[in-house]
Amino acid sequence: MKDKVIVITGGASGMGQTTAYKFASNGSKVVIADFNESNGIETVNTIRSKGGVAEFFKVDVSNYEEISNLVEFTVEQFGTLDIIWNNAGISGSSAILSQDIDTYHRTIAVNQHSVAYGIMVAGKKMKELGIKGVIINTASVFGVLSIQNYFSYGASKAAIENMTKTAALELAPYGIRVVAIAPGTVKTPIIKEALESGIGEQLK
Repeated sequence: MKDKVIVITGGASGMGQTTAYKFASNGSKVVIADFNESNGIETVNTIRSKGGVAEFFKVDVSNYEEISNLVEFTVEQFGTLDIIWNNAGISGSSAILSQDIDTYHRTIAVNQHSVAYGIMVAGKKMKELGIKGVIINTASVFGVLSIQNYFSYGASKAAIENMTKTAALELAPYGIRVVAIAPGTVKTPIIKEALESGIGEQLK
């Protein structure tokens, strides 16, 4: 992984942050992309304090133009883009019959649309530059398994699985791999929030 350029959305906390530290420790150049500016800058400073290379880019992942700007920023800074990990997400936890419609749309926008945008934008840039890169998407076991109170979350993660398979087929001729990971319950801020709300008891 030495000198590979990696973008991680949702890189300021949870799995994204932990993985950013790991990539950087192996010599990768990491772009932390997150809406949380203070945590993002703190993550970058931690990496730099250990001799690593990192930059922060504030982004609303539900906005296509901002994802485009993120990719352009990365290429301008480092000259290439080897890996993008579309990892940012929110829980959007709620029972179906009490689901707030705005929360539903926000969950789909952040969890699902952001991944689609990341695939589209990074895929185009990798093809343009002739990079045989990797696009990683964070799905979830709850994209396959049913769980109460996670209607919109489960729907968004199930969509990611299909988008990943389709993108893998379409981008393979360009040497671009598209893969997904489907974590189970990990003690991230999202899980902590769900447990504290009482709606995520099944996640224990």
